[in-house]
Amino acid sequence: MAKLSSEQRTIIWELKQRLLDILDEAKSTEFNLLNRFGETDRTIVALDQLTEIAEQAKERFSQLSTLQILIYESQPVATRDLLRLLNEKIAIIQNRVPALERSIEEIKTDWSLS
Repeated sequence: MAKLSSEQRTIIWELKQRLLDILDEAKSTEFNLLNRFGETDRTIVALDQLTEIAEQAKERFSQLSTLQILIYESQPVATRDLLRLLNEKIAIIQNRVPALERSIEEIKTDWSLS
């Protein structure tokens, strides 16, 4: 049967939770920045960055979900290529998540939104 290991499921679950947290924090920060300072020449760069961060988090969440579905639909077992792709995506996302989190924190610090 096409199933992921318990360790893989845990890693994916934790990554998806972090991506949702990033999405929430980016949108919340965007809202707070807009409400506090409005849309000006100065804020537009930060607002665009926050929108991009949110989009990246959504896209990576979607990629993990799609791969999970494809693996569970594979019968009787998932192909090596599909599992390799999942492991590559996990590695990429694990490396990218801290950068997204830092970017939000930097924007919050720059605009005294912490």
